[in-house]
Amino acid sequence: MPSNPPSAAASLGVLANFKGNFAGTGFNLIFRPNSGPPTTTTFPNPVAPAPPTPPSENVLELNLTTETLSFSPSLGSVPNRGLEKQNDIFLNGIPYVQAISDVTNIATGKADGTPVPIHFEPGLWMHIPATNSDPFLGESLTRMASIPHGTTINAQCLAPTTSIAGPPTIAPVDITPFPIGGNQQSGGIKFASQTASATNTPRLPQDLSKFIAQGTITQAMLTDPNTVLRNDNVGKTITKTFVFTVSTKAVSPELAGGTANIAFLHGSSAGPNADAAQMSATFWVEIVQYSLVVPPFKPGQAPLKISPRTSHPGALVPTFHVNPPLETTVPKTIVITATQIQYSQVVFLNFAGLTWPHVSVATLVPATLQTVPASAFN
Repeated sequence: MPSNPPSAAASLGVLANFKGNFAGTGFNLIFRPNSGPPTTTTFPNPVAPAPPTPPSENVLELNLTTETLSFSPSLGSVPNRGLEKQNDIFLNGIPYVQAISDVTNIATGKADGTPVPIHFEPGLWMHIPATNSDPFLGESLTRMASIPHGTTINAQCLAPTTSIAGPPTIAPVDITPFPIGGNQQSGGIKFASQTASATNTPRLPQDLSKFIAQGTITQAMLTDPNTVLRNDNVGKTITKTFVFTVSTKAVSPELAGGTANIAFLHGSSAGPNADAAQMSATFWVEIVQYSLVVPPFKPGQAPLKISPRTSHPGALVPTFHVNPPLETTVPKTIVITATQIQYSQVVFLNFAGLTWPHVSVATLVPATLQTVPASAFN
């Protein structure tokens, strides 16, 4: 007989923090193929050699981004049936939709351009309980996603069992290409487009001088895109961090996963057009502490909407729904927390004999009103 489902929903583990809607800003860097003639990609300044003659067969596209990440209610209990000595298990998961727009404005050098959608991703985050037979594996996480370009992913990792007190330590990430099957550290091949001050390379935007002046795209960001994440945390009080890295490349035989691409991306014997060969993404789920200044208030008034002071210009913060339980005659400062999600994702795109790291980073905060509990006024 089939196993009865558990009376309560299966555990979500760290995924329980994925609730509601989040929004934020980020930075996207992608080396993409160029073709021609005719080419669909043109540059204000002449590029030598003319594309698509190598090493101008690629375009380094830089995007200052805005993003929404929306989580649906959990699925409850999803049964997976075990064979013989391996008992049934019950997964739980959270559907999500990620949407990213480019807001790069070459006229101002700021992230204030008209939003242009560049990424849409429906998917599932799933929590898998530990098994002690087939396979022998601790509790794990998987992210399953579909990308409109024609790629699907199944990226897995062991679930974090502890949290870090305080803010995260975010290691650098490198976009330097390297030969397919090779090693980035020993075989990386730098391209002129990775130099921010260069103005005649196959890069979009080609001239970064306005962005450099505004501090919105800098050499430090091209060298290490995770600079954006560390800068976003300046001035914030982060009290706790959960960190995990999902990957389509199994870190152990038990952790499977992988990518699948349509024929156009996979290409032919002559080589791929842009084969998404591997993806890894590190997520930092952080608890951020905010101070709210609540003005004088009498019970019966309409609840207040209060946003904390930003830690630095341009920083996004949540808005809180505040309904004090008692009358206050002078402004009162209360301390409240909310979840912040940061991620750094690296996709290995294979074409023209090289692996080209495609890096996306973002910092996201709750986009819906966060309710302040009455206990915050104690």
